[in-house]
Amino acid sequence: MKTVSAALLAVLLVLAYGAQMSRWLRVLQREHYDPSALLRFLARWSSPPLPGAKAHQRAHPRRPFTLTHALLVVMAVAIVARAYDVLAVATGLYGLFCPYGLALRGKTSPLAWTRRLRATALLAGGFSVVVAVLGAFSAQPLLGAVVMVLAVPPVLDLTTRVLRPLEDRKAQKFVDQAVQRLEYVHPTVVAITGSFGKTSTKNYLSALLGSDQAVVASPRSYNNRAGLSRAINENLAEGTRIFIAEMGTYGPGEIRALTSWCPPEIAVVTAIGPVHLERMKTLDVVEEAKREITEHASTVVLNVDDARLTTWVEPLRAQGKRVVTTGSSSEGVDARVLVEAGRWTFIIEGVNVGSLDVVVGVQPTNLACALGAALALGVEAKSLLERARGVTPVANRLNVVTAPSGVLVIDDTFNANPASAQAALSLLSSLELSGRRVVVTPGLVELGAEQNSENLRLAQRVAALPAELVAVGRTNIVALVAGYEKEPKRFDHRDEAVAWVRSTLIPGDGVLYLNDLPDHYP
Repeated sequence: MKTVSAALLAVLLVLAYGAQMSRWLRVLQREHYDPSALLRFLARWSSPPLPGAKAHQRAHPRRPFTLTHALLVVMAVAIVARAYDVLAVATGLYGLFCPYGLALRGKTSPLAWTRRLRATALLAGGFSVVVAVLGAFSAQPLLGAVVMVLAVPPVLDLTTRVLRPLEDRKAQKFVDQAVQRLEYVHPTVVAITGSFGKTSTKNYLSALLGSDQAVVASPRSYNNRAGLSRAINENLAEGTRIFIAEMGTYGPGEIRALTSWCPPEIAVVTAIGPVHLERMKTLDVVEEAKREITEHASTVVLNVDDARLTTWVEPLRAQGKRVVTTGSSSEGVDARVLVEAGRWTFIIEGVNVGSLDVVVGVQPTNLACALGAALALGVEAKSLLERARGVTPVANRLNVVTAPSGVLVIDDTFNANPASAQAALSLLSSLELSGRRVVVTPGLVELGAEQNSENLRLAQRVAALPAELVAVGRTNIVALVAGYEKEPKRFDHRDEAVAWVRSTLIPGDGVLYLNDLPDHYP
């Protein structure tokens, strides 16, 4: 009987291990094989519920007590009591069903069994088998299997670090091909970076240059080594005169590495802001990482509405670089898009070249950066006004549409940061609505130590608008409830919130969908 019981527990733990691998491989793939992401997400999903006493309710609204927390408590008690069968059962249930809410397959970010993922799973499985076998020789044979289940995130972390040199060598082959393609086609490279506004500025610049310039831009948000080399290898046709390369970074050194093999003649920096602070920790580090894009460029286009970028101007000129200053609120810049009474006024090198009706969803500072880059490429100032008529919002970034129900919808779901969130709320406030204003959001992420305070401020701004807050998921619920100062409408998933909006709002109402997190976030 004892043998049968041990066999059943072993089967339970093997199934639990498979479920854990499925969950955490998906997180790893979604986070671009960043090994440190696994423990960050484990902490997000496993963080204990906060005190819910009435005296602290406003500052610390209750985070739900889930199956994850219950099983963790049982496992802790079992370890203290040395009740190893209970520990094995609790671990098996944890592996099968927890972290509670983190799906095995996922809807917004399903697992894709690529070559890299298969290699990672195989090596991680080997490490796990070693742990289980070593445990089998102990006084408690199932203890190794228990550790194997619970250690999936750190084992995948280790596996990813071990495989990284091999993956780097494989990726280098495509980089070498891209270098050869660049040397053969020999386009003028315009590189664009910034904490936000990169993709928008890239698209606006493409519109300003027009088809006559033989322009190729890196597609969508292909802004890392793999994406950029792929964009060059697949899209850089013979005769291309200008290649616009979006360049992103999670930390110092990444942009320097990109520009070492894809050196830009013109570098554009849109903004320095609190994005990816979870990885880069401080704005100074963000600024240091973005500055790398200027090292190979002979011309640098800067949005000097950003106070940090203003300090770059003179040092870059002292290095002998041409600096093109841009902005919306700043005076005396080389390219300015001034917003007045629903019109854009284009001021190019001190000359008013005309005005256009504002295109809702197009950020004037990003458009100004694109104008500055076009000037640096030799486009005549007098033609920029006409070309700007072809500028349109980027998909899922401040797009305004009227739903079939008559409700005005602002789609700003691609991503969000404190600055873009403020712009989206300002847009919602400016719409002529006779009814309700609603903001549907999971809040802002990857802000490190600033995340709680920034989400609290976001909810305060929603309340001050005034607008109704609909909070999605659990990632930022504590800060959102505290900032809103009353219980918002809450849904676990965005599709539930969308269904509520469609069944509740009527013509004359407006809704802002602000940010959207994939389902590997709680």
